[in-house]
Amino acid sequence: MDFQHSARSLELQERVRQFMRAHVEPVEELYYEQVKPEAARYKTPVVLQDLKRLAREQGLWNLFLSGEHGPDLTNPSLTNLEYAPVKEIMGRILWAPEVFNCSAPDVGNVEVLANYGTKAQQERWLKPLLEGRIRSGFSMTEPQVASSDATNIQCAITRDGDDYVINGRKWFTSGAMNEDCEILIVMGKTAPDHPDRHRQQSMILVPKNTPGVRIVRDMLTYGYDDAPVGHPEIFYENVRVPAENMLLGEGRGFEIAQGRLGPGRIHHCMRLIGCAQRALELMCQRSVSRVTFGKPLAEQGSVREDIAHSFCEIAQARLLTLQAADKMDREGNKAARDLIAAAKIVVPSMAARVIDRAIQIHGAAGVSQDTFLARAYVYARFIRIGDGPDQVHLAAVGKELIKRGGVIG
Repeated sequence: MDFQHSARSLELQERVRQFMRAHVEPVEELYYEQVKPEAARYKTPVVLQDLKRLAREQGLWNLFLSGEHGPDLTNPSLTNLEYAPVKEIMGRILWAPEVFNCSAPDVGNVEVLANYGTKAQQERWLKPLLEGRIRSGFSMTEPQVASSDATNIQCAITRDGDDYVINGRKWFTSGAMNEDCEILIVMGKTAPDHPDRHRQQSMILVPKNTPGVRIVRDMLTYGYDDAPVGHPEIFYENVRVPAENMLLGEGRGFEIAQGRLGPGRIHHCMRLIGCAQRALELMCQRSVSRVTFGKPLAEQGSVREDIAHSFCEIAQARLLTLQAADKMDREGNKAARDLIAAAKIVVPSMAARVIDRAIQIHGAAGVSQDTFLARAYVYARFIRIGDGPDQVHLAAVGKELIKRGGVIG
């Protein structure tokens, strides 16, 4: 295995690293200050708008996507393996990926539109998303069923002449609170009685301003509302959209979901490794600057062990994620699904442990707003559920291992 990143990846890593240091890190807290006022809660902060313009001017834009959708919009195609360390650098600050138009849920929605959308759908929605002029939401999870099994989804998508009518209740619809969000990808059932449970679901494009789309409330995670992005609960009440808004065709929703969520899980892993790496660096800095019982924390054996364990766990998780990214590039997302699942199992738990150690070493400051650690911990803990809970991935990997006698290629 070649452990040297490509020249193109190394160049972009350095450019993104320098951009983060020069432009993003100095305004990390200003971002949160600008979303504090109630009137500005779900507006894209001015500081972020300025950074997005600057990143696009410097060609640091849509780095996750291949160049086939226009050289003015994207850089030359990066492989997953090339993009992984770049996304790790972005992930050090929770909101930074949007600076480069590389944030969830837009990345996944762009990939859905690019891979499964019609020319008309791409012109109407993909192009403005690539340009960063609008944002999007992904509406899949439902409060009344176990959405870890996507075949449980009950939202109804019913054909009525030249339209589809949507009725259902969703929550944690990532991105939908933002005032720039204009389009929602909604998953529901078009054929609830189909004998193949994986052909019952479909995905459809629903403009956010469509009559009947009713946002009930934003959902909090450990008290955080993730403004200005948000994850609201939404009622779809007799929402009528044209039939041409269907993605790929009736009964293809589960197929689209699998295609969307695989790369998305790796993107979350990349970001979380960046969070964990930053937490480790903060641990080291804190350990030499803080004195307890007459000596620096760095001289306490338990602190050294926490730092060493964290380094080892981050390195292991990073290698597993890169292995999954490499297999995705060489053999495709489907062939890499077991390694993707393994990374999704390992990385969020690792990040939560490392960040928790950093919180402990920081004492009261670690749980306060004075560091990024509390927000990062919430993100890591949430991703143990988001994009499929640990138990689903463990079951899938365990089943495959048994079938293959303990070997996954």
